[in-house]
Amino acid sequence: MTGSAIAGLGTLLALMTAVWAASVVRRDVSIVDICWSLAILAVAGVYASGADELTLRRSVVLAAVGLWAVRLAGYLAWRGWGAEEDKRYRAMRERRPRFRWTSLFLVFWLQATLAWIVSLPLLAVMHVEEPGGPRLLDALGALLFLVGFGFETAGDWQMARFKADPANRGRVCDRGLWGFTRHPNYFGEAVLWWGLWCLAGAAPGAHWTVVGPLLLTWLLLRVSGVRLLESDLLRDKPAYRDYVARTSAFLPLPPRRDR
Repeated sequence: MTGSAIAGLGTLLALMTAVWAASVVRRDVSIVDICWSLAILAVAGVYASGADELTLRRSVVLAAVGLWAVRLAGYLAWRGWGAEEDKRYRAMRERRPRFRWTSLFLVFWLQATLAWIVSLPLLAVMHVEEPGGPRLLDALGALLFLVGFGFETAGDWQMARFKADPANRGRVCDRGLWGFTRHPNYFGEAVLWWGLWCLAGAAPGAHWTVVGPLLLTWLLLRVSGVRLLESDLLRDKPAYRDYVARTSAFLPLPPRRDR
């Protein structure tokens, strides 16, 4: 399994280096966000190719990761079509005169390393001996993946429809899932990866891969997800402060009502 893990990290670094080269030509680092899920799909393929046998369970997991990766990459590519570079990366570019070169380490290789850690449950699924007997964790994992994928997909679709209506310009989306959580897409992303970990954790000796969903959840809540996005929204949209006061940040909960 160690050899496959090293091969997976090498694959991710090579892929992200190629994406970095494309970003230099395009002068747009935002393409890394589109390639994130596809890179994880690629490393899942590497892990599957090194498995002793591609069982039905492993094939289903690989297909599930493929469904998630293609949908997310396709949505991000569609959403960003024709748009300028994400302002997070523009800010980094303005602060660092040699950003076109340092972005290889600060963005692309960092993303490769994070993707490698997050995808560790997939390594366990493909290489740890499959459990025997009743597989309650498998059932839980499948359920969590489906719930998470549904939340992420529905949340993105609802937000896209909201933004497509000119009457909503400058307004805050608080409809559908967005009325119960301010970030249904982030919640769904975390839940589906906890589901994939359950599929890995069902195998003996694979519980340590919990570091993957733990890291992803922390990133979504404290680094590149909720905290970073909301700092901009609170500044740019005054109505967002009222939305924050009545709507859960992450877990879907009934909206709070004014007394």
